[in-house]
Amino acid sequence: MDYSSQVERDYDVRGWHSSIQEIRHDGGEPGDALVKVATGVLIRNPFVGKFVADLSELTKPSAAIGHALGQRAVALLGNRPVESYGKGGIAGTAGEQEHVVACITTVFGDPLREQVGGGKAWISSVSKVAAAGTAIDIPLAHKDELYIRSHYDAITFAVPDGPRADEILICVAVASGPRVHQRVGGKTVADLKAAS
Repeated sequence: MDYSSQVERDYDVRGWHSSIQEIRHDGGEPGDALVKVATGVLIRNPFVGKFVADLSELTKPSAAIGHALGQRAVALLGNRPVESYGKGGIAGTAGEQEHVVACITTVFGDPLREQVGGGKAWISSVSKVAAAGTAIDIPLAHKDELYIRSHYDAITFAVPDGPRADEILICVAVASGPRVHQRVGGKTVADLKAAS
C-alpha cells in the first residue's frame, strides 16, 4: 500500500524530510558503520489557536503516518536490519505539545513496529513546541528490549523551515546497531537472544 499517499489524503501535508548519519568511529578504531536515519512529515495543525478537548482528528488516521515514516526510514537504512527506534515531534508555536502526542500514540506506534520488522519494546518518545528550524533529539532504544544499554542513543533532526506556527512535525528514527565503541556493560543483545 502507498501509505504516503494515504497520509496526504488524511492530513494537509506540506512536505517530507529525511536525514542519514553513517558513523565509522568515535575516536577508536573504525569498525562496522552505525547508520542512523530520521524521517519526518510536516502537516497542518487543525487545532491552532484554540483549545479542543477531542484530538481524535489527529489520532485516528495516524496509523498511516506510522506506516509511511517506517517505510521511508527502513528504505534509507538500506539492507541493514533495524535494531533500535524512536519517535517524536514538534508542534509549531501556535499549537500544543499535546497535538504532537495525539499523532504518536499506539495507533501510530504499532504500524511503525510492523514496518521495522517487529518491535517488542516501548518506543522512546519526545515532543515539544518550538519555532521553525528548531532541532529535536529523537531518542533511540533497542526495538525488542528497552534495557539494552548499548543501544541508548539519539539522532538530531531539524527541518529548516518547519514546523511553521500552524504545523506539526512528526518524525521517527531508526538505527542499524549500538553506539560505536559501546563498552559500559549492562544487558546485551546476546542476553536478549539467549532469553528467546
